[in-house]
Amino acid sequence: MTPGDPALSLPSAAVPDDGMVPDYVQALERAADYLAPPQHRLLRRAWAVGAAAHAGQMRKSGEPYITHPVAVAHVLADQGLDVETLIAAILHDTIEDTPLTRGDIAAQFGETVAELVDGVTKLDKLHFADRQEAAAESFRKMLLAMSRDLRVILIKLADRLHNMRTLGAQSAEARRRIANETLEIYAPIAQRLGMNLIKAELQDLGFRALHPWRHAVIDKRIRSQPLVRRESLAQIEAQLAQRLAIERLEHRLVGRIKTPWSIYTKMRAERRTFTQVMDMFGYRVIVDTVADCYHALGVVHSVFKPLDARFRDFIAIPKANGYQSLHTVLFGPYGSPIEVQIRTREMDLVAERGVAAHWAYKHGGEPGSNAQSRASAWIANLVESQRSTGSSLEFLENVKVDLFPDEVYLFTPKGDILALPRNATALDFAYAVHTDVGNRAVAARVDKKLAPLRTTLTSGQTVEVITAKSASPAPQWLEFVVSGKARTAIRHQLKHLEHEDAVQLGHRMLDRALGNQGTSLDRLPPERLDTYLAENRFPRLEELLADIALGNRMPGQVARVLAHVATEETTDMLQLGGAAPQERILITGAERGVISFAKCCMPIPGDEIMGYHSAGKGIVVHRLECPNVAEYRKSPERWVQIGWDREVSGDFDAALRVEVDNRPGSLAQIAAAIARAESNIDRVEYLERDTSIAAIRFSIEVQGRTHLADVIRKIRHLGVVHGVQRL
Repeated sequence: MTPGDPALSLPSAAVPDDGMVPDYVQALERAADYLAPPQHRLLRRAWAVGAAAHAGQMRKSGEPYITHPVAVAHVLADQGLDVETLIAAILHDTIEDTPLTRGDIAAQFGETVAELVDGVTKLDKLHFADRQEAAAESFRKMLLAMSRDLRVILIKLADRLHNMRTLGAQSAEARRRIANETLEIYAPIAQRLGMNLIKAELQDLGFRALHPWRHAVIDKRIRSQPLVRRESLAQIEAQLAQRLAIERLEHRLVGRIKTPWSIYTKMRAERRTFTQVMDMFGYRVIVDTVADCYHALGVVHSVFKPLDARFRDFIAIPKANGYQSLHTVLFGPYGSPIEVQIRTREMDLVAERGVAAHWAYKHGGEPGSNAQSRASAWIANLVESQRSTGSSLEFLENVKVDLFPDEVYLFTPKGDILALPRNATALDFAYAVHTDVGNRAVAARVDKKLAPLRTTLTSGQTVEVITAKSASPAPQWLEFVVSGKARTAIRHQLKHLEHEDAVQLGHRMLDRALGNQGTSLDRLPPERLDTYLAENRFPRLEELLADIALGNRMPGQVARVLAHVATEETTDMLQLGGAAPQERILITGAERGVISFAKCCMPIPGDEIMGYHSAGKGIVVHRLECPNVAEYRKSPERWVQIGWDREVSGDFDAALRVEVDNRPGSLAQIAAAIARAESNIDRVEYLERDTSIAAIRFSIEVQGRTHLADVIRKIRHLGVVHGVQRL
């Protein structure tokens, strides 16, 4: 806040004196002792305004309501936040719950405070289908508020933390709901923003509310550690401290205490007992400089031998939330591993406070700014993602994926570092670089070796994305991407492509149907077409064409209305979907979402085919010899006469039944033969099996009948094969 702000010119007489200030406000002022005297007066004035606004309002615990926002400000003062954030925290519920308006706050405390309060203000009660959808929509709007000023989420996290501390006044059902929400959303956000102190307390309080008995048992076991363990801790600490002192390293050495939540999650994830989880010592070494960190690493490795492959350098490659530290695990003297973290004081500040360190770090140093810039970039990505997401629930699921703490760290060819969720693929990396790069990706080079887009990446790899202007997303991409950004971008692009394909196919279908009426789309009077669109509530011609392609309207019926042919004339009904017998709609196989291939007969290029118009699905393609075609003959108006275009692209599903000798190695020989024919195997299953012969179904991908014939020929040449049949 600058000296020119209106709030700083408020008369000092309006600020309550010490005798009128309750204990909880004095506690806040002690926590905020880093503020200048004028800012302290401003903070007290904010309490006076908030207390007056909330007068008469009580919490469920029976305390005056104003104690809650002051407690929220106290949480933020412990993090070293600036005066604007503390004032906004005190006033964060006034706009919704009191007569105080945004304008009043802006007039008394400045526009920045008003903007923060407005960002944190609870949402109006909207009408949603269910509580889950309401929570998802609230979360979406919360993230949009965060994108304007990161301090909004800091206030929101502090608000949630105090609510968790006072959860006992809520009903049992409310406690479970709030605790679940805290563990699923708020604690991961605090972790993503690097605020480990708040994250740890949110997790512990959420665990206690959700599973009080389990929490109590684990907490009691932690507090009643056996004497031998306490002695072991002291002995290890003394050895480490002595060697660091001999090396004249200025340091602070602290033992790390596991929380009930961390023990509980590790017991469940790793299927360990309490004793196995607790049988590990942890220490943190705080030093002055980065060089001292590596010096201290050498010192601790000289005291106890390190475990192979358990060293992590988060100083050279920081985590996505700005966290930096050296991690190593040592062989302990009592048969137990020793976990050691080594970092500078600034790194420790960022590790505990995350983005809040940007405001707390007194000298405006690099660590805090770095954490804030990383958090801002993450939120900017979320905002970009939510613009393309269909629903709030889908957006919330995507964000949960991105909040998952396990990450891999990858390099671009220029040496930039990108952090992605665990099990991320080369395609996730492409979308992390830029949405357009992902949409045009065709392959990747991982550590300079060519790799497919579905390749799973590991930390430290360098990835280069190969793109092509003609490339576009495929529906199967959704099966192997793991990041929310990639999934959202692919779905958005597929919807766009499907609409374009539907419009083109619908145009061809309607034009052929109009041809049977002696006219065409180009020759229709514009006013007649506009009238039809208006009567059927289509905003544009493209929407009608897409509706025809998706099977929601029959092209022959639409053509008769547009051409003003009497509906009693039924001669066209006998022709396939309104298309003339000598004219077929030619397909390339690339028409996404509009044309699908029946699983019952799996047609491929070269087969004689027909199309069946299915509402909502578009055209479903069948082989003419498919046994289901007889049933479709009962609805001739839904038939579409189609054929293969000269240029057909892509891979098509096919299935083979192969009878082979039932002996080891037979399956491998067939798989190798299919690979030599340049076909992919999607699935293998045994249909029949006895002591000598096995019948196996191979689901494969081919480019057409010629390709399939080549696959069958290579399989038949194998000595172990007794017969091959296309299914």
